[in-house]
Amino acid sequence: MKKGNAYTLAYRRKREGKTDYRTRLKLISSNMFRVIVRISLNNILVQIVGFDLKGDKVLVSSHSRELIKYGWKAHRGNLPSSYLVGFLCGLKALQKGIDTGIIDFGFNRVVKGSSLFGVSKGLIDSGFKVKVNESFLPSEDRVSGKHIEDYAKKVKDSEVYKKQFSVYLKNGFKPEDLSKYFDQAKEKMIANVKR
Repeated sequence: MKKGNAYTLAYRRKREGKTDYRTRLKLISSNMFRVIVRISLNNILVQIVGFDLKGDKVLVSSHSRELIKYGWKAHRGNLPSSYLVGFLCGLKALQKGIDTGIIDFGFNRVVKGSSLFGVSKGLIDSGFKVKVNESFLPSEDRVSGKHIEDYAKKVKDSEVYKKQFSVYLKNGFKPEDLSKYFDQAKEKMIANVKR
C-alpha cells in the first residue's frame, strides 16, 4: 500500500468500483432527475433519484419483482421484462408529476439494443422524457419477446426446450405465447396506475 504525504486515499465507493464520481458529478450538475438503471442476471431495478446534500432521495422506484402482480411469470431479467419495468417506472413518475430525467447506467456495459435500452424504451413509451440515441433502442418485435417466441417454436420438440424454458413451464407459462402475456401485463399496468 502507498504511504506518504503525497498519497491521498480514494473514496471507499471508488475503491470498491461502485461509484464513478466524475460521471456522477456531470449527471448531478445537469440539474435533472437521474434515472438509475441497475441490471443483474435475474432482476432489474429502475429508480428516479433527486439530489440532496444529505444524500440522494429516491422519488420513484420499480423492480422486476413487481411484474409478478401484473401476471408476468416469465424470466425477470430479459428484454421484455426490462421494457415493462421501465414502462412501469415511467407511469409511476408521471403520476407523481416527474416527466423528464437523465439516464445513469452506472458501470453496466452499454450495448446497442440491450436490456438497458429496453428500460429506456419503456420509459419513453410511457410518456417520460429521456434523451437517448434512437438507433440504440431495440425494435418492437424484440421488446415484445417475438425473438424468444420464435426460438421456443424452433426448439419445441427437443430437450433444449425443456431445459431452456424450465422456469417458464414450471410456472404454467408457454414461451411461444410470450408476446400475448407481454401485452396483457402492459394493459394491467396502465389500468392499475390510472386508478
